[in-house]
Amino acid sequence: MGDITRSSVEAVVNAANRNLAGGGGVDGAIHRAAGTDKLQDACRAIGGCEPGDAVATPGFNLAARYIIHTVGPVWHGGDKGEADILASCYRRSLAVADELGVTSLAFPAISTGVYGYPPDLAAAIAVATVRATSTAVDAVRFVAFDQATLQLYHQLL
Repeated sequence: MGDITRSSVEAVVNAANRNLAGGGGVDGAIHRAAGTDKLQDACRAIGGCEPGDAVATPGFNLAARYIIHTVGPVWHGGDKGEADILASCYRRSLAVADELGVTSLAFPAISTGVYGYPPDLAAAIAVATVRATSTAVDAVRFVAFDQATLQLYHQLL
């Protein structure tokens, strides 16, 4: 449990929006900690990211060298492909980490904030997908913002 912006890893994953424009929750916290102006300039140069995909920027003022931005699904009851999109966020983030040569990575609980994904379902997808994905990343952290989310990860791991 903690602040993902202070994680001692080579890359942190940002639960971003399609425009990579910053926002609330973990996205806003990462933008503020990294340096809003520099990170927004880098994100504008990329131009956006579709749900289930991932892109990278420098970490700027973070301890992490990179920020991997991924766009999770908005929860619509679970029958609109949300699980597949969420799993893709984890797979694509690991693939981008591999492309960058990253061996340590921190994930937030993607889509569980304003996007409304039920935390228990999201945590199960996160853990199962990371375990099933072939990657050179040898240290993955799931960083929980609250005690309830932390308990979910403890139970699954």
